[in-house]
Amino acid sequence: MTEQISPNPLFPGREFISTILDALQTKQQMSGTMRRRYLQRAAMAGMIVGLMYLSYFAVVAVFTAIPAGSTNLSGIGKLVGSLVFGFALVFIYYTKSELLTSNMMIVSIGMYHRGTSALKALRLLAFCYLGNFVGGLVIAVLVRGTTLLDGSVRDTLIATSEHKLSYLSQGAFGWGDLFVRAIFCNFLINLAMLLVYNGLIHDDFTKSIVMIMSVFLFAFQGFEHSVANTVVFTMAGLYGHLDVLDAVGNVVIVLLGNYVGGGVLIGLYYAYVNDERVRGRRAA
Repeated sequence: MTEQISPNPLFPGREFISTILDALQTKQQMSGTMRRRYLQRAAMAGMIVGLMYLSYFAVVAVFTAIPAGSTNLSGIGKLVGSLVFGFALVFIYYTKSELLTSNMMIVSIGMYHRGTSALKALRLLAFCYLGNFVGGLVIAVLVRGTTLLDGSVRDTLIATSEHKLSYLSQGAFGWGDLFVRAIFCNFLINLAMLLVYNGLIHDDFTKSIVMIMSVFLFAFQGFEHSVANTVVFTMAGLYGHLDVLDAVGNVVIVLLGNYVGGGVLIGLYYAYVNDERVRGRRAA
């Protein structure tokens, strides 16, 4: 049972850190001795991302197809589709599924507080990404045998995949653009998880709004999420529209950017500013 921690104006995130370390302990145990169940929980997150991205493509396609004279409604479709996609993090959180990007923050805080080693943290993240990929692959294979991605919905998927891959052909500038977009994406994701875990928000409605808004912002602004990109590339690849090497390059850059945004700018930052041991060492 988590010990109740009294508020401290100098270290307002004490409960947040305690909650994260408790969560890390559970995740490490599952990824170490209950790997099959951990992979299943991670696969569920990948399936949720896959279905929500499919819904995003469908919404954008519907608005793009609406006859509106000289007006293009694709922008409104992107706005509504991003709002729909925003529910993905809510579903993942309340189903206790495992998402790679939020785990980046958790293992970073754990490493700072010596609750885990770099090797164990890497193992947890690797298993989580594998599960996320498998879940996305399941959705992609099931969808491939249906008409869900026919017509303009598939066109939207392919256009999205090609746009994400285009960063690789732009050289260092494109790589940097992709990297920064990935930083901002996971900064928003883990900023939401910070608000959910810090003990200041007690009702589920507000927690849900926070998570929906964070995902909406990254989806609408075109920030880059490693798991979402993996799902998009998997779907596009099953239709024969994918350069595998460029897709791998995209995911690697986005993984690094996601870690900086969630693991460093949120995880390590809040681990440090709420570390009471620093005050104790200086006083000594």
